[in-house]
Amino acid sequence: MSELISEFDAAGMHPLVEPVDASHGILLYLEDVSVTFDGFKAIDHLSLYIGDGELRCIIGPNGAGKTTMMDIITGKTKPDTGRVFFGQTIDLLKLDEPAIARAGIGRKFQRPTVIEPLTVLENLELAMSGAKRLRGLLSTRLSKAEWERIAAVLERIGLSEHGDRPAGILAHGQKQWLEIGMLLMQEPRLLLVDEPVAGMTPAEMERTAELLKSLAGEHSVVVVEHDMGFVRSIADKVTVLHQGRVLAEGRLDELQTDPTVIEVYLGVSDAQH
Repeated sequence: MSELISEFDAAGMHPLVEPVDASHGILLYLEDVSVTFDGFKAIDHLSLYIGDGELRCIIGPNGAGKTTMMDIITGKTKPDTGRVFFGQTIDLLKLDEPAIARAGIGRKFQRPTVIEPLTVLENLELAMSGAKRLRGLLSTRLSKAEWERIAAVLERIGLSEHGDRPAGILAHGQKQWLEIGMLLMQEPRLLLVDEPVAGMTPAEMERTAELLKSLAGEHSVVVVEHDMGFVRSIADKVTVLHQGRVLAEGRLDELQTDPTVIEVYLGVSDAQH
């Protein structure tokens, strides 16, 4: 299988990653993946496939392996066994975290990581693929195409009227949308989104659902979430993880009648939400 090609980007700093080949309709492959921490098997022969342009929700009780799964996809954790491919040819286990990001995988953590003293516009500019480092941010003029791209992302995340505001004074939901916008500036093929609606108002949750659904098709989106109401509002297909492996997979209305799923997760979750 192919690894990094030997060319370098315009800055001469990072090897470029080959284009993603999703010609078979699958963008992400995890096959028979296992990882153990201090004798605890966090991921246990996990096999998971994400379609090109799909929006998938991943649910499961605490300790099911959801975070570890995302750590493996993004290169933070290397599994003991198994295969992880991005498209047909990119072996993610042979890449480090920066190379995986350049290949087209973006991750949004539960807590927003925007740079609060900078404006919304400056956060998006800094996140742009190939953008200058922070020291040159304010002295570099953007091209017309770059401005248009930022404007399009601002409109998509609903912050067109807030471009000049410091990110630190945004509402919680707006910070979450800004961070999704920062990922979009990097033009990812796959977005991993961790508990995007934690702490949001109902109105913010509704807007977030609209945003994530609008991204599907153009991007593949994997959402890890505990709020079943939110999952119902966005998911066509849901994967239930339990003890580091896939317990069940399908439409949420089907999973809600599965006795095993109800026993290990949905019954408890619905009682909590």
